Amino acid sequence: MDVLSSVLSHFSLNANVFFSGNMCGTSDFSEDQGVGHLHLLRSGTLKVRSNSGFEAVLSTPSVIFFPHSTGHCLFSDKGDGADLVCAQISYQSGGHSPLLQALPFCLNYELTGDGLLALSAFWIFEEAFKDASGKHLIIDRLCDVFLISVLRKVLEEGTIKSGMMAGLTHPQLAKVLIKIHQTPEQSWSLSAMAEECGMSRSKFADTFKRVIEQTPADYLADWRLSVAKKLILKNQNMDLVANQVGYENGSALARVFRKKTGQAPKEWLLSQQ
Repeated sequence: MDVLSSVLSHFSLNANVFFSGNMCGTSDFSEDQGVGHLHLLRSGTLKVRSNSGFEAVLSTPSVIFFPHSTGHCLFSDKGDGADLVCAQISYQSGGHSPLLQALPFCLNYELTGDGLLALSAFWIFEEAFKDASGKHLIIDRLCDVFLISVLRKVLEEGTIKSGMMAGLTHPQLAKVLIKIHQTPEQSWSLSAMAEECGMSRSKFADTFKRVIEQTPADYLADWRLSVAKKLILKNQNMDLVANQVGYENGSALARVFRKKTGQAPKEWLLSQQ
């Protein structure tokens, strides 16, 4: 399994397109908990401003993606407007994905050239700006493909220099990350992790901490906890959840859960409802 699939097989993301057409004036987007926003500009000029102070002016076909819950505004000239496709992004894990936490608050790319990103956007625009049967279902699925293309571009560019995304692009660390993501239930000792990378224990531990900014043990515990949260949200039995993420029983998982979150699993689940 490749590095991106190893994460998305556990923590998927889904697009729900709520606008496609010509936007004139101002549109405000609140900080909806647990969702992100995707905006694709086909033509026109679009000004973007976030509550955190980020500003951009887009005048060529472009995408701007706010992975996290980020309050922001879109502005377009009332004369010409801007042809846009806008989608809300939801996360299967309820926003607890390690991938989501590894992404910056905003990603912005021009949709030029003949790469997958530009091609995916072309398909979206083709469907969004015509009236055909199944249009809304098709553009939702196309936006899912587009999002994966965005994440692939982030990995290919290697612009994120620390954290999980940096680890996924590291030629040696990526090997063990894929295995951890696929088999969190395995007994992962430091020696076993280092062996997957073909490194000594000390070199592996140092490299892992420098690139990912966590110890291997902390990363493993956080990944297991993230997978456990996803399963708990599905109301799975705690002992079964524990076995799937590498703990002997539900009590052992609950101890780690409380240490990491300050809550028992049942308390945490109630807080998510």
